[in-house]
Amino acid sequence: MNYFLAIGPFQLILALLVFMPTTIALIDILRNEFSGNNKIVWLLVVLLGNFLGALLYFIIGRKQKLSATNKTS
Repeated sequence: MNYFLAIGPFQLILALLVFMPTTIALIDILRNEFSGNNKIVWLLVVLLGNFLGALLYFIIGRKQKLSATNKTS
């Protein structure tokens, strides 16, 4: 039998652990406002960097979000 494309529980858990931070980061970026072109830059970093890009966003990018008092109308 060919088990080449079979996905076991370990691979499924690993895939979820890798893609969940990326998905959460993308949702967070799209729901919030950033100054200038920072939103586009962080979208590209997370999309092209996947897990590493999401980690960078959570470490550096979340501090760059505009708060409710800093938003410009």
